[in-house]
Amino acid sequence: MQAPRPRRMSILGLLPNMLTVGALCAGVTAIRFAIEGRFAAALILIFLAAIMDGLDGRLARLLRSESQIGAELDSLCDFVNFGVAPGLIVWLWALQDMRAAGWIAVLIYVVSCLLRLARFNIGHRAIDSTAEKTGFQGVPSPAGALLCFLPMFAAFATGAEPLHGGLVAIWMALVGAMMIGRFQTPSFKKLTFEAQYVRYVVVAFAALLAALLAYPWATLVAMDLIYLCIIAVSLVRRAPKSQKDPKDGA
Repeated sequence: MQAPRPRRMSILGLLPNMLTVGALCAGVTAIRFAIEGRFAAALILIFLAAIMDGLDGRLARLLRSESQIGAELDSLCDFVNFGVAPGLIVWLWALQDMRAAGWIAVLIYVVSCLLRLARFNIGHRAIDSTAEKTGFQGVPSPAGALLCFLPMFAAFATGAEPLHGGLVAIWMALVGAMMIGRFQTPSFKKLTFEAQYVRYVVVAFAALLAALLAYPWATLVAMDLIYLCIIAVSLVRRAPKSQKDPKDGA
């Protein structure tokens, strides 16, 4: 009996997994740069990892090369890039003097990211078919990492000294809580608009890129604040309206 021929894959089919591995390399290298005190370079690498994380899944669907191993690689890399790496970077930047309290905040953030990714994987496998169809439940891990870095972005934008470690630790724990929250957050990949507005979207995207190149830290602060405002508006809109009491008398 003739042995089955080995399955062949094209280089294009491997591109999504290559992007995922590239994102992991960026995240691990960011940790190295943070240890060396090169925090600006570390933040740039995490931002680059977030961009590659947003592209790998879309590229896999475009090339029809989705696979279970690709999904597992993506989840594991997300935990390193947006859980472990941000926790260690912020720890090295502002929390070392706090010792136990600062490390507790790091652990809260990292474990929250782990739980967030585990819940997303369960929903993605259709065990919870209603989860994450029109948006996300809680803050997704890449956005959580960028929110976690908000104190660093603000310090670099203003040239100020790092904030008090206690405030940074509280903020990190709060971001962790937002990642595991059950409230709905918007998914920008599901955002649609009329074709007549495409030119404005393209111009806005070009303006965003220009702002990131010219004023990277101030732009990242603005992006974080806008995202927080969007979450707040989403929470207000989804909050159940209190029933009015019936009027007394006639």
